[in-house]
Amino acid sequence: MAGFTLARAAGLSAYTIFVAVLVPFLFSISSPVFTSLIGDIPLPDHPLVSIPLRLFNNNHTSTDTNKDTPQPFKCDQSHAYKTEIVSLSPLVIYIHSLITPNEITSLLSTAQPLFKPSTVHKSSSNIYSTERTSSSAGLPRTDPTVQCVLSRARQFLGTMLRDGWDEMGAAQLVRYNAKGQKFDEHHDWFGYPQWSTLPDDDFRKYNRVASFFAILEDQCEGGETWFPYLEEQVFEKSPKGEGAWTGGLGLSDGVDEDGDEKEGEEEEKKQKPLWRKHEKGGLAFRPVAGNALFWINLHPENGTGDTRTNHAGLPILDGIKTAMNIWPRQYYEA
Repeated sequence: MAGFTLARAAGLSAYTIFVAVLVPFLFSISSPVFTSLIGDIPLPDHPLVSIPLRLFNNNHTSTDTNKDTPQPFKCDQSHAYKTEIVSLSPLVIYIHSLITPNEITSLLSTAQPLFKPSTVHKSSSNIYSTERTSSSAGLPRTDPTVQCVLSRARQFLGTMLRDGWDEMGAAQLVRYNAKGQKFDEHHDWFGYPQWSTLPDDDFRKYNRVASFFAILEDQCEGGETWFPYLEEQVFEKSPKGEGAWTGGLGLSDGVDEDGDEKEGEEEEKKQKPLWRKHEKGGLAFRPVAGNALFWINLHPENGTGDTRTNHAGLPILDGIKTAMNIWPRQYYEA
């Protein structure tokens, strides 16, 4: 009996030493066979065994490798947005949710290393000026997110562009992230058509027939887009005396996706007017991420620039504002 007990103790000790020595070498092995094997063997309750085994199991717990793998961007072809006409002459349209949150994230990531001081176009050249103190980033035309947003904007334009002749132009991000950064009153159209420098463009001349200005980041105070000569398209009263339509208040219904009433700062922000009458005349639009302004730059009858579309980026007082410029191009025959 004593011999049996001695032999059993010796075997157990040898087994314990074997496992204690072997387990550390298994940390670098990820095969599920080893994990299953060790997990199925009844091991003695001894620190030399239990501690290394717990470490081994913790380091080899199965994980979903797809969680940390960036997924390729997929354009949401079914994305819906809503519009409000602000003015008929010139035509100015406010677009709610033109750009999705995923698209915003992707655009900001693509543009981040490309920002540099903004320039203004004067005397057929781009120069630095105190009139414009923001930073700008030209976006690559081959980027999937850029192509997605430009395709949506192209569909919005309908018959305004002639496929195979006109095109959407190069997209640009602009950022204001220091107190006082601004862009003084200016217009997007050129005084006379410019030679295109885009590849494979056959040295054609163009002008910016329209503009999209979409907000991507709105964590700021100030930074409104001001149109000094724009008048809101409103009628004070109907013939029956009913009150006028109150636009520019966002399209929130005050209810979240679960049917509960929305609360907090974000909901309060949505209920603020999206634009206001500026004290010096015209309308000032506050930045709201995902929303955009669209307007026609050129008089349709003669193709000259419409000075009523002059606008300014008012100084930001604090925070950051980032937006996307899209300037569709109307080309002219040589």
